[in-house]
Amino acid sequence: MLDRLNFPQPWLSLLLFTIWQFLSDGISGASVVMGIILAWLIPQITQGFWPERPAFIHAWRMPFYLLRVLGDIVIASFSVARLILSTRKPEPMFVCYPLELEHPLAISILASTISLTPGTVSADVSDDNKILLIHALDVNNEQEVIDAIRTRYEKPLLEMFK
Repeated sequence: MLDRLNFPQPWLSLLLFTIWQFLSDGISGASVVMGIILAWLIPQITQGFWPERPAFIHAWRMPFYLLRVLGDIVIASFSVARLILSTRKPEPMFVCYPLELEHPLAISILASTISLTPGTVSADVSDDNKILLIHALDVNNEQEVIDAIRTRYEKPLLEMFK
């Protein structure tokens, strides 16, 4: 019986409870009880839809990864703006990026990171999760793009997820 009372997604439960309190008209006993019920019930109902939890071995590296991504977004924004304002024509290219990551969440984070960076978009992941198709706005050398993504994004993700 007590085994069924656990919170399978504790962070989701905390988020749901907090959002419920903000949406309620003030904090009262009834809103706290309803918030706890919803924070427990919704993860219980949706438990089958959640993938297995990733094993973050070095989760403390995530803030450094996020700072790197934010810095790259700012730098890439200026590069894309300079390219748009110049008279030079961009050289777009599709790049097939061979993945070393295996966990679906890690692959999703990498694809999202690439899409968030101006000038690149993750277009597709192969069915076997071994190749990520990336469209880059301006590429001189396909291998440079692969090497940059591998060193800046995939290596830190590999360290976090393995």
